[in-house]
Amino acid sequence: MCDFSRRLLKKSHHGTGREIPKNRLGFFVMIIKLLIEGGNMTPGPALSQKLGPMGMNVNQVIQKVNEATKNFKGLKVPVELDVDASTKDFEVSVFSPPVSELIKKELGIEKGSGLQKKAQAANASIEQIISVAKTKLPNLLCKNIKTAVKTVIGSCVSLGVLVESKPASEVEQEIDEGKYDKEIKEEKTETPEEKKKELDEYFSKIKAEQDIVIKKEEQEKEAEEEKKKK
Repeated sequence: MCDFSRRLLKKSHHGTGREIPKNRLGFFVMIIKLLIEGGNMTPGPALSQKLGPMGMNVNQVIQKVNEATKNFKGLKVPVELDVDASTKDFEVSVFSPPVSELIKKELGIEKGSGLQKKAQAANASIEQIISVAKTKLPNLLCKNIKTAVKTVIGSCVSLGVLVESKPASEVEQEIDEGKYDKEIKEEKTETPEEKKKELDEYFSKIKAEQDIVIKKEEQEKEAEEEKKKK
């Protein structure tokens, strides 16, 4: 797998990571890492704890970060502030959202499944997976689009997302066998309407079945709790 941000990384004397910048006098600049909702950063205790001790204008930081991340509305976005402690000046560096966030946006879901073995969160087409892989590819340490697609598939496993109406782990194996080489090579990102309809119908059926199972388990658990109280 290669789900690591490229981020213009360099080797630093502290290990692997972005080279620590310096100001014009040669002093190191402090790097503050944040994960915020694109275009919707708001004041809060956590932010104040990070910026307050440095005497920075929190509202100014929020304004600049929101402006820099406005194109990622609705997504969690990694942001770094390069702060010159001597002048309070800072620069905003915005990085690509995590693969999981891009998948959720592509599929129109708010969250993945917390019960991957029992419940699925969505049913993606291989075209949708390729679309996410193309978006994330510049920020992955991947040599080609096929490897990037496998990285996205790996995140689908964690999120409980089906791919082509099958478990994502099964599709990952099929990719190794070359089943989707044509779609990947042509970088197809548009799902045919007929195929989309079939995927939606299959997922509706699966969801109805899994909802019944989950509800039954909840009822059995409640009944067990009632027995313990007696």
